[in-house]
Amino acid sequence: MAIGTRPHPSLRRGLALLTAERPRPEAIRARPNSWWLAVGTVCFGAFMGQLDASIVTLTYGGLRAGFHASLAAVEWVSLAYLLALVALLVPAGRLADAHGRKLLYLYGFAVFTLASAACGFAPSLWALVAFRVVQAAGAAMMQANSVALVTTSAPRARMRSALGVQAAAQALGLALGPTVGGALVSTLGWRWVFWVNVPVGVVALVGGHYLLPRTRARTRVGRFDWPGLLLLAVATTGALMGVSAASGLPVPGWGVVALFVVAAAAGWGFVRRQRRAAAPLLDLALLRVRAVAYGLMGALSGYLVLFGPLVLVPVVLTARGASELTAGLVLTALPAGFALAATGGDRVLPRGLSDRGRCLAGAAVFTVATAALLVVPPGVGGLVPVLAATGLGLGMFTPANNTLIMGAIPARSSGTGGGLVNMTRGLGTALGVALVTLALQVGGDGDLRGGVQGAAVVLVAASVVAVVAAWFGPREGA
Repeated sequence: MAIGTRPHPSLRRGLALLTAERPRPEAIRARPNSWWLAVGTVCFGAFMGQLDASIVTLTYGGLRAGFHASLAAVEWVSLAYLLALVALLVPAGRLADAHGRKLLYLYGFAVFTLASAACGFAPSLWALVAFRVVQAAGAAMMQANSVALVTTSAPRARMRSALGVQAAAQALGLALGPTVGGALVSTLGWRWVFWVNVPVGVVALVGGHYLLPRTRARTRVGRFDWPGLLLLAVATTGALMGVSAASGLPVPGWGVVALFVVAAAAGWGFVRRQRRAAAPLLDLALLRVRAVAYGLMGALSGYLVLFGPLVLVPVVLTARGASELTAGLVLTALPAGFALAATGGDRVLPRGLSDRGRCLAGAAVFTVATAALLVVPPGVGGLVPVLAATGLGLGMFTPANNTLIMGAIPARSSGTGGGLVNMTRGLGTALGVALVTLALQVGGDGDLRGGVQGAAVVLVAASVVAVVAAWFGPREGA
């Protein structure tokens, strides 16, 4: 095609089909409660993302045996996914604010589903890690838009209820993940852990096409901040690689120190870049809003507490002779408690209790529960009530905390805000995996009880940070 000529009409129509958000059918759009259909569709993504996050930890034993790898190497099946997710969530949110949240959400589902199929066919551990990075790119497009789609679809008065339903869908994915993962690994093998995502993804793609609303408020995005993205990726990767190296990777001591130095330098460079860039990747002004700053601190701590046990419990129970299925069933107590509190909290808690009050109450409950890990025996009977109580506290805390964050962010930046929330979730998840693995390695060398107590100290410290964030965070309506 000659320079300066217009594309063929059929090519223009094809590009428009790929880059334009399609409207919902009129029969769906006109329904008075059509926003619940949008929320329900987003719950597919919430369910799928958390199913994948919790199900993968049950594959560690099969991957170690199948690829003859160490625990520190196998954990990169989770960490590579989480690192890519953390690096891509904010840019995905910015692109969605500019080009359409529905569009990016559906493309994210397509990439995630195809990459899940590829993970099941991976011929080696490092091929699996590479496919997980691609899977994370799709998950970033989904997750950066999930909170924004909920908050822009639901009436403001129903926002907490809508976020509670989304949190319950996440909890259901977490709840089914360990059980389904344990059953699949014990019977069909670890590859089916990834293939199970494919049918869910297909259903969600069809539902999203017909049920999600088009984007109303958009923001203009200038030149993309590629240097900022690179600095963010180096900072997060360097920090988590340093923790992982200390957990058992064959890296000398000076190499571990170098990784942390590089991470600190990249983090400092990222902040300076965002202050000076004409079109920054992350609007630092959002972090100066009290509700956002304290809310994100609490969210990071809460997700660390949520995901740390997903690594701890399978390692502890299988070391004591339990099967992956038994470990999965025990783990179900954590997300089951989360789902119960997230969906039923409004019926039990006082009507006048503010979101800040819910955050404080929830954080207090899971702080006490994680502290119990220091004294209870590391067996089935001791872990089930502790995990259930931890889930109940997190189920009270998380929806209220997310409501405070998103309520403080303008609608035109809801995609970026949702990306921040989900980036914090990814970083908290990654820290939960890495720090618990480190605690097991350092404290549990020949002493399982010592490793459990080290991991418990990590979870208690994160819980205390969540209490502090809730206490010094904003009052209702601030």
